[in-house]
Amino acid sequence: MTANESATLEIGVQGMTCASCVGRVERGLKKVDGVEDATVNLATERATVRFDAAQTDAKTLIAKVRDVGYEPITAELDLPITGMTCANCVGRVERALSKVDGVLSASVNLASERAHIQYLPASTTPGQLKTAVREAGYGVLETEAGEAGVDTQRAAREAEVSHLRSQVVFSAVFAVPLLLLAMLPMLVPALDAALMRAVPMTALNWIMLALAAPVQFGPGRRFYRLGWASLKHRSPDMNALVMIGTSAAFFYSLAVTLAPQLFPAGTAHVYYEASGVVITLILLGKYFEALAKGRSSEAMKTLLSLQPKEARVLRGDIESLISVDEVQVSDTLRVLPGESIPLDAEVLAGQSYVNESMITGESVPIQKTQGAAVIGGTLNGNGALTLRVTRVGNDTALAQIIKLVETAQGSKPPIQGLADKVVAVFVPIVLVIAAVTFAAWFFLGGEGALSQALINMVAVLIIACPCAMGLATPVSVMVGTGKAAELGVLFKSGTALEGLQAAQVIALDKTGTLTKGQPELTDLELTAGFEREQVLRLVASAEQDSEHPIARAIVDAAKRESLSLSAPQSSQAVPGFGLEASVNGVRVQVGADRYMAQLNLSPDVFAAQAEQLGNEGKSPLYVALDGQLAAILAVADPVKEGSREAVAALHSQGLKVAMITGDNARTAQAIARQLGIDQVQAEVLPGDKAEAVKALQAGGQKVAFVGDGINDAPALAQADVGIAIGTGTDVAVETADVVLMSGDLRGVPNALALSRATLRNIRLNLFWAFGYNILLIPVAAGVLIPAFGIRLSPVLAAAAMGFSSVFVLSNALRLRRFKPPLPPSSPASPSPERPPAPEAQGRLT
Repeated sequence: MTANESATLEIGVQGMTCASCVGRVERGLKKVDGVEDATVNLATERATVRFDAAQTDAKTLIAKVRDVGYEPITAELDLPITGMTCANCVGRVERALSKVDGVLSASVNLASERAHIQYLPASTTPGQLKTAVREAGYGVLETEAGEAGVDTQRAAREAEVSHLRSQVVFSAVFAVPLLLLAMLPMLVPALDAALMRAVPMTALNWIMLALAAPVQFGPGRRFYRLGWASLKHRSPDMNALVMIGTSAAFFYSLAVTLAPQLFPAGTAHVYYEASGVVITLILLGKYFEALAKGRSSEAMKTLLSLQPKEARVLRGDIESLISVDEVQVSDTLRVLPGESIPLDAEVLAGQSYVNESMITGESVPIQKTQGAAVIGGTLNGNGALTLRVTRVGNDTALAQIIKLVETAQGSKPPIQGLADKVVAVFVPIVLVIAAVTFAAWFFLGGEGALSQALINMVAVLIIACPCAMGLATPVSVMVGTGKAAELGVLFKSGTALEGLQAAQVIALDKTGTLTKGQPELTDLELTAGFEREQVLRLVASAEQDSEHPIARAIVDAAKRESLSLSAPQSSQAVPGFGLEASVNGVRVQVGADRYMAQLNLSPDVFAAQAEQLGNEGKSPLYVALDGQLAAILAVADPVKEGSREAVAALHSQGLKVAMITGDNARTAQAIARQLGIDQVQAEVLPGDKAEAVKALQAGGQKVAFVGDGINDAPALAQADVGIAIGTGTDVAVETADVVLMSGDLRGVPNALALSRATLRNIRLNLFWAFGYNILLIPVAAGVLIPAFGIRLSPVLAAAAMGFSSVFVLSNALRLRRFKPPLPPSSPASPSPERPPAPEAQGRLT
């Protein structure tokens, strides 16, 4: 729609229940500046708004619907686009889509060749959106849901590569002899003289015309089709530059061939090679681009290939192989050793180790027993599993990961804003420069001015093609986010990818982030005459009926060591002191040091151990058996494996590390001392965590917050970048900008390093893309000819233009070789062949 005209928009509205709701929506919409009329239909749940497009737009209207308490119905659509070649194409498709009534936003990614559109389904349809793209001069792939759609897109990309290859070969068959005819005589004077004696100039011109025409109007036809469409829509792009430049050289040469007498003496030269060879070189560059783009999406292809096509389903007593698309929630599956797990599920029976590295980046296989959750696409180890399906289709973890990666790959980081602004005016400026170049050389070039003007103008048009500018950012984002997914790190957007590298402070939640989040028996030291197994069995038996976290940790430790527990004959709490119970005739007393003092037992034998436990933020407990001091133990929330290495790696990357926790200050300070954390904010109420992040942001510091719980969501939202532990709550994951698929904190320095590497890659690409044009456009215009005699021919300009795009793509592909600063798991991790054996005695780690 255009300004200063009346427009009508249909908006679906959810939540209306009566005529009062209708009246409220109508009154709210009519208050928006520019709205001429608004009517709401309760039965169809639709608002029809007539408004002045010069004063308001669709986004303002749907914001008003939300403001009055209802939810506008919006939809999103991803369209695979064909035919785009540079940043101007991206802008033209975005503008074409944005003009469709009901489109709220349209973002086009040149690297992935996809358009992401948010629109009002009440006002427009996917068919109308596809029509708008086609009318802008581009194609839309017709995709089907699921894997078929993926196959369609992959086949289309492969077909494009094959088509470009055939066009390059066809063009080269004519362009190579054309180049030899044009250039060799200039380089070898004797050959020039021999050729002139053998073939008259007029005949030679006709031969070169015969070689150039098939290229100009065969493979070169694509530039006419796309270039003319861009001019018609008043948005000239790379295709328009190539079309104008090669046409000028070809038709000038054609005029010389047909009527040489019309040209002044000494100016009747032909430049067929400047059209035929230029088109061939540009197509060759496009072919290399297509190959590189295919490689840039390898991570996505890997993700898409993870899910098996079939699943072994048990229905009754019948086992059958069916398509995963037919599997339903609660179906029972069997997965044999070495097979991939088809869908997200829960283990009903069996035991195995599952390799989840392709999803979480965690390289050590995870033991799965009854009740454990498994992720579709992961690889089963050496045991058979019986599973109950919990999620299918787009709800699976793999589908959500693919969606997040696609969203991130299709988004634009803020750094892209500069490129977008420049590209919007770049081609028109180039056309002006080309016109000025032609005029300057035509009027000031002296003898042969027309030829000089033509060749320099064509060189400017060819060298200035903005392909590299359009590819500089999106391909790096595409490869970077894909590599991140391989490492178990999901960036939700390009903004998150750029924002993380600017962080100066990493703030960490404690429970569930730095620590495991559940108490464990960490220490058990014995006095002489007592055995570890005996003491642990008796204490666990005494505590097994208690729901206290300390009791559960002791019982769990005994079960992990396969100790058989006995029911206590009697059990009673001693308020303020501990617990007394009778187990198999043995009196068991467990409690603090004051309880031992009450029993006239001195805990001084464990004084050194008690002091060390206190320094670690642990509260020691003592065990007496039949009136004798038997042991000291401690239960604590242990530090996660990798937390210490993660903090050290963050320090080495130049960041400050802070902890924000609701735990008591003594425990928090003890954890901070163990891990080397710089700053601690302890005893912070859940509602105050966001304020704690604000305090860290004081003075303009950029803060990334890492958390996993529901109470962390406000802090994740307040931080400049929120990082959620993927094993945490859904609320935390939804609120965060970055998600670590595993609970391994080493993913944070890895994500930061990858973010920095990607932004360095983007900056280098943009520097090359802009610098290349800034330096070479004046050279192409001929500024070095008067002083140094240096001329940039159109052929060399085409080669340089193609090289610039290939350089940008190749540079982005270097991110595929990114090595994280920390491995995702410790080399000391247990072998997947058997579970780790508990320590026989002493401290548990």
